Amino acid sequence: MLEKQTPSFPLFQILDVEGNCDCLHEFDRGLLLHMYQWMLRSREYDIRLLKMQRQGRIGTYAPFKGQEAAQIGSAFPLEKQDWIFPSYRDIAACMVHGMPLSQVLKFVKGYFEGGKSPDGIPIFPIQIIIAAQTLHAAGCALAAKLKGEKSVSVCYFGDGATSQGDFHEALNFASVYKAPVVFFCQNNQWAISVPLARQMASETIAQKAVAYGIKGVRVDGNDVLAVYQVMKEAVESARRGEGPVLIEAVTCRIGPHTTSDDPAKYRNQKEVEAFAMQKDPLTRMKKLIFKEGLWTEEEEQQFLKQANSEMTAIVAEIEKTNPTSPDETFNHVYASPGALLAEQQQDLKHLLKQKGAFRQ
Repeated sequence: MLEKQTPSFPLFQILDVEGNCDCLHEFDRGLLLHMYQWMLRSREYDIRLLKMQRQGRIGTYAPFKGQEAAQIGSAFPLEKQDWIFPSYRDIAACMVHGMPLSQVLKFVKGYFEGGKSPDGIPIFPIQIIIAAQTLHAAGCALAAKLKGEKSVSVCYFGDGATSQGDFHEALNFASVYKAPVVFFCQNNQWAISVPLARQMASETIAQKAVAYGIKGVRVDGNDVLAVYQVMKEAVESARRGEGPVLIEAVTCRIGPHTTSDDPAKYRNQKEVEAFAMQKDPLTRMKKLIFKEGLWTEEEEQQFLKQANSEMTAIVAEIEKTNPTSPDETFNHVYASPGALLAEQQQDLKHLLKQKGAFRQ
């Protein structure tokens, strides 16, 4: 009677490590190139931001190198009205969905306006608290359903978030009300310094969908085509009113958890190097793109040069901008601030004036 039940969730893959694909005819050539260009651009941005942090030009940063396929492939199937609920590592997905690089730079520089939702772009503020955005996404999805809208909410989170109560509450709530939400887990194997095997006893994250009576799938997160296909089906399912979907994208975090972390203290560096050599999502996609004659090395170098030039110009512009006054932290707490909040704001203004730090 007491038998361990292990649901089967095989890893879905389309593009192998050598860039071979048996169903290439199902994908538009322009789409392939566009996704690859975004993967290139986002990695260049990530490398530059990491360097800027080391130079003291931005605050703590969470690099996403190695997770480009998961983020780019999952953001491409979304429609303009769909909502994204990101964590601090999901900058690439946000930019594909419309967040300007200038907004990203304001966020990593600690400017208060960097944490606001971009005007006219359905992206919630980047969430720092682990798994909190899962509840926000479930609530937004239910609201859209009640209002008769056709938008889908997409929540991005890491494997560590599945150890939080918020994750389970969100899945349960969304499943009961059949909310149109896709829970997209980037399983990069590590929750800071804790390996996946020490976080959970279940063999996969995807199988947690069974407990909540929803659809679940496990996909190769380093295969941008597989991620795109799985996400496309998940979004369409949620939009049809079939309830939430849980996606586990198995990938790797090549760099540190954040720039405050030293992964060499807890992770075998040789395993990371082996991943970078054998499973790097950009290398895999590049082999396909070049094999199909869609791109040349000359075009790639020119593209990277242009992407870096654009970033340099935007960085220069942002660095000319003064940080927001601490007084302005009060402006977006409530639509109409109460008396107590207004009193606290006045007290802060008075204190900052005394210290000569307040700007009119």
